[in-house]
Amino acid sequence: MLKSEVGSRRVKSGCRLLLTLSQVLISVVFSAMPLVAQTQDQSVKERKLITRVEPEYPETLKRLYIGGVVRVEVLVDPSGVVKSTKLLGGSPILGQSTMKAIKHWRYAPAASNETLTVKVEFDSHR
Repeated sequence: MLKSEVGSRRVKSGCRLLLTLSQVLISVVFSAMPLVAQTQDQSVKERKLITRVEPEYPETLKRLYIGGVVRVEVLVDPSGVVKSTKLLGGSPILGQSTMKAIKHWRYAPAASNETLTVKVEFDSHR
């Protein structure tokens, strides 16, 4: 095999690898976007948030400028304690960080359990 053929194969192999990595990065970026746009009824009064812990933004994702919006369903008991969280949309990695932080949030007391939808934005350019 000639040297030029070997070099050509290496270039093609490198291009295929770069294309594959680009496709993976694009899929990660788009998975960070919310899956379904959801609006909240403005006539329903929001439960007041007393204590908010900010989620940790993984340094790797921040460095790669991967951000987006994470939507989480939150079940709050009458005393204001977060009982459970469920990821509704967004990056799974950012979602885990968000749900971990939300479990430390505290809301104002209310008469019954309440299910809320929380949106948290991760801006990679800050």
